[in-house]
Amino acid sequence: MTLTLLIDLDDTLLGNSMDTFIPAYLSALGKTLADHILPEKTAQTLMVATQQMFANTCPSQTLEEAFDPHFYPSLGVEKSQIQGSIEKFYEEIFPSLESLTQPLPQAVSFIEAAIERGYRIGIATNPLFPRTAILQRLEWAGLSPEKYQFELIPSYEDFHFAKPNPAYFAEFLGRMGWPEGSVLMIGNDPDHDVRGAQGIGIPVFWISDGSVELPKGVLPPNNSGSLEDILPWIDNVAPEEFDPNYDSTSAMTAILRGCAAALNSMANAFPIHLWNECPEPDEWCLTAVFCHLRDVEREINFPRLQAITGENNPFIIGIDSDAWADEREYRDQDAITALEDFISARGKTLELIDQFKESDWQRPAQHAIFGPTNLKELVGIMAAHDRLHTCQVYETINTIRESVEREI
Repeated sequence: MTLTLLIDLDDTLLGNSMDTFIPAYLSALGKTLADHILPEKTAQTLMVATQQMFANTCPSQTLEEAFDPHFYPSLGVEKSQIQGSIEKFYEEIFPSLESLTQPLPQAVSFIEAAIERGYRIGIATNPLFPRTAILQRLEWAGLSPEKYQFELIPSYEDFHFAKPNPAYFAEFLGRMGWPEGSVLMIGNDPDHDVRGAQGIGIPVFWISDGSVELPKGVLPPNNSGSLEDILPWIDNVAPEEFDPNYDSTSAMTAILRGCAAALNSMANAFPIHLWNECPEPDEWCLTAVFCHLRDVEREINFPRLQAITGENNPFIIGIDSDAWADEREYRDQDAITALEDFISARGKTLELIDQFKESDWQRPAQHAIFGPTNLKELVGIMAAHDRLHTCQVYETINTIRESVEREI
């Protein structure tokens, strides 16, 4: 069975109680910056700025970009004034916090067994820390990223959403090329891991000894227990147990938000001079994909949603948008502007969707090809379209990168 595992880090792969770790972390950081700022002000301001990361819903704004305007100005300093001290903190002081954590031998055994089975693995930690802090905690867990080639390790520098926002999981899957087939989230937090993953329709294994009850409103996970229980359980249930269900309105909205963020990150990490390279002569380059997404968003998606919400059972015409690639000479257009314009247009679409009432999702329309339809079905088509092109961009980048490496 092809299975993609999204695995939490703290108190899942590494014994690390946040109730102990966070106060010690804040105290250590405050002491490091004490020459510039009162320690208690550092701690208070950091927690306020962290809430801005949790609240972020903008697919063009990384968590770091959401954090910075609420941290440094509130402290009365420029980022450049204390950046050196912060970097020194993560190099010299943060490693001492390892003593507050406990490596879990069963975590290493589990990861090695999952890799042996050919499962794809992403470290689905909450990306509220700089990358160095996350990589160090993986080292403390005995899971060095240099030894274990995890497909994705998010951090606040390059991720846009935080758990339990379902868009976090959409962004995560998007960054992994939106894998087809089975997916399983594994984590200990009933809110961030269980409720968050359920919000997008991903099956969940809850790391729990049974001593903690699920919060009100959180559905029971697919199973619960220890890391040692996961693989035997996987072996003894039907494969369809791990099939995601992206049919809910929260899942669709998360996909529209998360895919835009994933496309933004993947593109920006890829050399711009390769955006016009095609994996095959008859396939689209990245520039063409971004132009296509921009025009579909502007001329199809947003107008359709406006029509359905503003009219009674409107007629929706069918449009062959694939033909635009040649007609509009996408490869000759500015790639960076096309991507930025797509993200901007998607933001307007999401603003509209966020205003929908529950009853709005059933508003009817007549489609020239599909016949009778409704708002929910059309948003579902938009989300499926996003997943298709996110996968396309992921595969295009990997194909071109491999081709370049062979030539070197």
